Amino acid sequence: MSADAIVQSLMSNVPKAIAAGVVDMDSGMLLAIKTVDSHPQAVLDMVAAATKDLYEGDTVMSIENTFKKARGDSYSGHYFREIIVTSKNLLHIFARLDGQENVVTVVVARIDTNLGLALMKTREVASQAKV
Repeated sequence: MSADAIVQSLMSNVPKAIAAGVVDMDSGMLLAIKTVDSHPQAVLDMVAAATKDLYEGDTVMSIENTFKKARGDSYSGHYFREIIVTSKNLLHIFARLDGQENVVTVVVARIDTNLGLALMKTREVASQAKV
């Protein structure tokens, strides 16, 4: 599934979705994005950078490494799979692709969407998608 197909699937399946994107965590770049509003490229670039910081910022990496050490876990991947952020009017769901954790999907929906359904639909796409 291409990055564009992932974005289209999120936009079609997540209730009240108004934007979706795919971020390559290795490069910190947006691979694809769709939004119902127009945004300057600088704002879109910040979304990719913020996603990378959320998942792989210095403090987050320290927390993950501390958990691994405390538990004697030799797992080399990342613990944080999904991050949900609410703002005044919007719900933001970030989810790593299953089996391809260097790729994160981002979907933004209106705040009055059903959180459980939005999360379930995002998980469904993330579990099936490959870039």
